[in-house]
Amino acid sequence: MIMDDGVAGSGEHEESSLGLRSTRLNRRSFLVGSAAGLGAAGLAGCVSDDMGRAEAAKFYAAVPNEKYPIPAVDIGRLHPKYFRKIVRYESKEAPGTIIVDPANYYVYRIEGDGNATRYGANVSRPGFLWSGEVYVGRKAEWPTWTPPKEMMARQPEARKYAGGMPGGLENPLGARVLYLYKNGAYTVYTIYSTSDPDTIGQGITSGCTGLLSQDMLDLYSRTPVKTKVVMLKA
Repeated sequence: MIMDDGVAGSGEHEESSLGLRSTRLNRRSFLVGSAAGLGAAGLAGCVSDDMGRAEAAKFYAAVPNEKYPIPAVDIGRLHPKYFRKIVRYESKEAPGTIIVDPANYYVYRIEGDGNATRYGANVSRPGFLWSGEVYVGRKAEWPTWTPPKEMMARQPEARKYAGGMPGGLENPLGARVLYLYKNGAYTVYTIYSTSDPDTIGQGITSGCTGLLSQDMLDLYSRTPVKTKVVMLKA
């Protein structure tokens, strides 16, 4: 999932393949990565369709009790259509299933009874889009990120993280990650968290899908390992 002026690389474990945009390492520059392969219980925490920005601010407020306190989202930089909300969404998928709609920059969690929680997302850029069914093979909180070898060869400044970049606000994987698997193998694709609202509604990654940290906390808490994930065609 990274922004390396359109160049991507692949990693091996918690890196989910990310890259750099400039000679200065910063979180946003890591947002795009490699394409190496391919519940009603939580509804009270979601946003209703008629919610305004003042209401949205409550859902995207700072999260101070995390291991690394998460800052509030500047919702002035986020289009209201990407606010988390409950929407009508007819689907034959079982409650809990995650559906990624890259054409419209949304992630849905099926709630049943024709409803879904909808989150605004960033998705793959052209050339790295994919579709199909995968599943959550593992989960991680504040994971370590290791730059792929291809990226370190291309950008020497990333070599200082060859042993792994510890979890934290500057880590490109963010506060929570869902690792996507198929047939028992990690696809190198993830659903990850970002604190940058400017990325939502954008095609910037090389196969991964990003949610705002506050949205990812919500989805992560309600998504067990083995959850089905459906990537729609763009």
